[in-house]
Amino acid sequence: MNKHQTFLGPVQETTPVKFSDPLPQEVDVVIIGGGVIGLFAALYMRRSGLSVVVCEKGRIACEQSSRNWGWIRQHGRDRAELPIMMEATRLWEEVDRETGGRTGFKRGGICYLASTKERLEKRAEWLDIAKECQLESRLLTKAEVDKLIDRDKRGGDAHEWVGATHTPNDARAEAWQAIPAIAEMAHDEGVVIIENCAVRALDVSGGALKGVVTEHGIIRTSQCVLAAGAWSSLFAKRHGITIPQMSVRSTVCQTEPLPEFYGGNAADENIAFRRRNDGGYNLAGGARSDCYIGRDAFRNFWKYLPVAAAHLPDITFRLSAPKGFPDAWSTKRDWAADEVSPFEETRVLNPAPNMKQVAKLQENFSKIFPSAGKPKIRHAWAGMIDAMPDIVPIVDRVPDMPGLIIATGMSGHGFGIGPGFGKILCEMVLGKTPGHDMQRFRFSRFSDGSKLEVGPDI
Repeated sequence: MNKHQTFLGPVQETTPVKFSDPLPQEVDVVIIGGGVIGLFAALYMRRSGLSVVVCEKGRIACEQSSRNWGWIRQHGRDRAELPIMMEATRLWEEVDRETGGRTGFKRGGICYLASTKERLEKRAEWLDIAKECQLESRLLTKAEVDKLIDRDKRGGDAHEWVGATHTPNDARAEAWQAIPAIAEMAHDEGVVIIENCAVRALDVSGGALKGVVTEHGIIRTSQCVLAAGAWSSLFAKRHGITIPQMSVRSTVCQTEPLPEFYGGNAADENIAFRRRNDGGYNLAGGARSDCYIGRDAFRNFWKYLPVAAAHLPDITFRLSAPKGFPDAWSTKRDWAADEVSPFEETRVLNPAPNMKQVAKLQENFSKIFPSAGKPKIRHAWAGMIDAMPDIVPIVDRVPDMPGLIIATGMSGHGFGIGPGFGKILCEMVLGKTPGHDMQRFRFSRFSDGSKLEVGPDI
C-alpha cells in the first residue's frame, strides 16, 4: 500500500499489512487495539516522551473505527462526556491540519429532527446541558428546519418535521481514511505499530503488571491500555476482570452521489444521514441494532434492562452470534498464554450488514427527499458496537491491577470523542490528574451499589 493512499471502505482482513515494526523487548506503555481510542492515546503519549507500542490483532481501524457513521458529535452527549467532546472537536480540527486534510474533517452541524411535538419536547430537554457547558445549541422551528434542510429542493410531498435541535459547529470526518491517517502520523513520530499481533494475555506477578504476552513474544511493560472495542470484555474476563459489556451490530450504507440537501449530519426517528465528501450520503437506522444472545449478553441482561426497555422497538434479538464473534457460544473464554487465542482466530470482526434494514433506509430516505428518488447504494457494511448499560464508557484503572487501564464501551460514540479520551489516557499513564471529571467513567460503578444513570436518549 502506498503512503497516504485513500481508503475506499471499511478495513478488511484482506487489506495489506502496512505496519509491521519489530516487537520491542520493553516499552513504557502497551496499547491493545489499533482503533481510534488506542491510536490517539498512543500519539499523545509519544508526544509526551513515552515509548509506546500499539498491538493490533488484525489491521489498523479494521473494526468499528472504520465502520461508524463518521459523526463528530457534541450534540446530545452525556453531561460528563460533553466537556471532553468539546475538546475532542477542537483536537480533530488540529489533527486534520497536521495530516494535511486527510481526515476529511468538516464542520457542517448536527440536527436532531422531530416529527411530533412530543418528540421535539423530549429532544429539547438536552439543551439545558448544552447551555450549562456553553455549547452553541438551540431549538429550531419548522420554518428554520425547512430552510436548513432545503424544503423546496426536497420535493413537494417530502416528509415534514415540526422542529429540531441543532448544534451548528458539530462536524464529521471520513472514518475509514481518518484513522489510518492518524496511525501514519503517530508512526512517523515514533509510535511502534504492529498489525497481525494479538495480545494473548497479561504477564502479572504479585498483582503487578510485568508485561504482555503477544503471539510473537513478550513485551515488558508496567502500563497497558486495553482499548480493544468489542473484544475488551473477553480479554478482561480471561484475567478475572468483569466488564458488563455487550456487542451489538449496527448497519450503515453509502449512497451514490446525490444533490446536497443538507451539508451536515441529521437524524430523526427513522433514519440518520450525513453528507459525505464524495457527494453521497451515509445512511443508518439511528438506534436500530441487532443484539446477539451469548454468554455475556445473557449474564448482563438485567443491567441492560433499563436502556433495552427504552429502545425495545429498535432492537432485533438474535439467538446466537456467528462463529468467531466475541460473545458467540463457541468462543473460548479461557486459554493459555502459549495457545492460539480467539483474537487470532478472528483477526477482523466483519459482520454482514442487515440488508432488510438497508432497503428500509432507502425507502425512508426517498420519503424525506422524494426529488432524489430511491437512492442507489454504493456500499453497505456493519460493525459491532461495544455497548455499556448506561451508554457511557469505562475509562479507568483497574483497582486490583494498577498497571492496567481499561478504555472501552464507547457505545457507538467513540469515533468523535477519540482524541479527547486519548488525551485523558495519556494523562493517566503519566500519573497526572485528568483535566476532566472522570467519576462518571469509573470502573467500579457497576459493582459499588451505585444507581444506574442512563445517558441521554437523543
